[in-house]
Amino acid sequence: FGGMFQKEVAQRICHAPGSKRYGILSVLTQTYYEVNYCFTVPPGVFQPPPKVDSGVLVMHRKKTPLPPFDAQLYAKVVKTSFQQRRKTIRNSLKTLGLPTNLTEDSIFDQRPEKLSVEAFISLTQKIENVGISNR
Repeated sequence: FGGMFQKEVAQRICHAPGSKRYGILSVLTQTYYEVNYCFTVPPGVFQPPPKVDSGVLVMHRKKTPLPPFDAQLYAKVVKTSFQQRRKTIRNSLKTLGLPTNLTEDSIFDQRPEKLSVEAFISLTQKIENVGISNR
């Protein structure tokens, strides 16, 4: 399916890890969908014209099954990680009360904008494995 969004939102949805625009919306959407930015629609084609450009996206549900993970915990991990995006994952996720032996993993030294969807799923699975759930 597809949709038209404010251009900045559409771009945010499509951005890859490593970009300043990559964030919660990017990760959560790209977890379940292959997303493609198609084109920009200028304000002049609408009546009355909005004050912003629009962007058209096409999204296809991913066919490859995802590994098992707690979707609610996943959303919490992603959102909490990006709340203080300039901090490392270790510092961002302190509020979850993670055990020290878990946070010694090198993934916790990364900043959230560097982690791929697969890395966030792996991180969630690691947190699940130590018995922390979506509280």
